[in-house]
Amino acid sequence: MFKALVLDKVDGKTVSAIQELEESALPEGDVLVEVSYSSLNYKDGLAVTGKGPIINKFPAIPGIDLVGRVISSEDDRFQPGMHVILTGWGVGERHWGGMSERARLKGDWLVPLPAGMSEKDAMLIGTAGLTAMLCVLALEEGGVRPDDGEVLVTGAAGGVGSVAVALLAKHGYRVTAATGRESESDYLHRLGATHIRSREEMSAPSKPLEKQLWSGVIDTVGSKVLARALAETSYGGTVAACGLAGGPELETSVMPFILRNVRLQGVDSVVCPTARREQAWQRLQSDLDLALLGDVGQEITLEQVPEYAQKIIRGEVRGRTLIKVGE
Repeated sequence: MFKALVLDKVDGKTVSAIQELEESALPEGDVLVEVSYSSLNYKDGLAVTGKGPIINKFPAIPGIDLVGRVISSEDDRFQPGMHVILTGWGVGERHWGGMSERARLKGDWLVPLPAGMSEKDAMLIGTAGLTAMLCVLALEEGGVRPDDGEVLVTGAAGGVGSVAVALLAKHGYRVTAATGRESESDYLHRLGATHIRSREEMSAPSKPLEKQLWSGVIDTVGSKVLARALAETSYGGTVAACGLAGGPELETSVMPFILRNVRLQGVDSVVCPTARREQAWQRLQSDLDLALLGDVGQEITLEQVPEYAQKIIRGEVRGRTLIKVGE
């Protein structure tokens, strides 16, 4: 028997409860993992609260991230005792996820835990940190260099934004952090931000082209914020877009692209190829100051997930939220 946070649909509403389950209840897969930690992402918040169409089939176990130890495996790449990371691939959505002491998964979804990285650090990084690193790679591949000018990070107090600010600052970029929470200014400065910009300013309607401010942008918000960021990006700049916390719509024009040679690069972490994931995780191990992770996250229990799911939807959670699952 093992413990899990199980979601179900009752009278049209999503409800959650801690349950004891048998391993036979787990879905198909070729690797059985004893889960140590999961994490709470915005998508998990939508799933647990039922405020977004994340899960279609109930009952379900949420958790798009997990890290743990292989118990048994039919995949030669993963032997019992190995420590592995899972992010994305529809786990916690279409396939039972990480908020459970056991998970049965496909080997193709797993990445070995990098040498020198602890399980706790891996989940403090999680999907959010992986996405942040993929965005930094997109800026680098777009030719954005530290001496080119200021880089903007939107939604900077969130999980992706926090790690993005820390990664960029580590490499000498001058970072402007955009946030709707003025109270987080000191926190963002500690992560390495040089300037703070308000959400209100970033959300204000923009002309097709505004004053050129940013050599690069990592945007986690979308909608009006992304439209303004594009209008303010300097000639030859790259904008890495990875989120839609502000909405999926984008009202812009072709002018930043054809008059300023701006690149808009979408960044996906859900079905990102394994080789790219491994590259990003190795870069996270070498580039991210893990000492900062204590300042970008908090640890909760499975029992606290429903409370924190409401908080993350309301924008009240700073940085990463780590879920202690196993002993």
